[in-house]
Amino acid sequence: MRKFVWKHASAVAIIAALACSSAAQAATQGSLGSTSTGTVGISATIPARVQLTGLADFAFGTIEPGASASTSKNVCVWSNTSTKGYNITATGDGASNAFTLSNGSTTLAYGVEWAGSASQASGTALTTNTAGTGFTSTAVNPTCSSAPSTTASLIVKFTTAQTLAAVGSATAYTGTLTLVVAPE
Repeated sequence: MRKFVWKHASAVAIIAALACSSAAQAATQGSLGSTSTGTVGISATIPARVQLTGLADFAFGTIEPGASASTSKNVCVWSNTSTKGYNITATGDGASNAFTLSNGSTTLAYGVEWAGSASQASGTALTTNTAGTGFTSTAVNPTCSSAPSTTASLIVKFTTAQTLAAVGSATAYTGTLTLVVAPE
């Protein structure tokens, strides 16, 4: 038992020494006199972070078979990287994370697009579980509480082929789309 404690104490001492050696500067003490001057080193780490806000549900209502439908919602993405860059990954709750809705017995496929600016009707098509890259934000704070109030567009689309393939039902097709934003 004593041998284990000694090895553990040695490991802690080595880790502590390494942690102290990474300081930017060493403090200097003042000397006795009519004035005394000392210095201290200061360090801080700000990690890369992003935030996605302003999301709202999509309620298409009734879509006729063979009709296409598309809706865009403005959202806020904030990034604190040097380029204000971010990427976005979307996943559906269908089989293998597919972009599909379900009415309990059948599914309805849909498409997802992302535009790096607000008020867009189309954007970059997203593939489930694959990051869409190269986007930048104009947000000045994480929740867009000051201008601009939105920085990107989330677009959900149904093609004519998708609505034609859907089985008609009085029960609404529903599902969940999950969006993950990461710093870039």
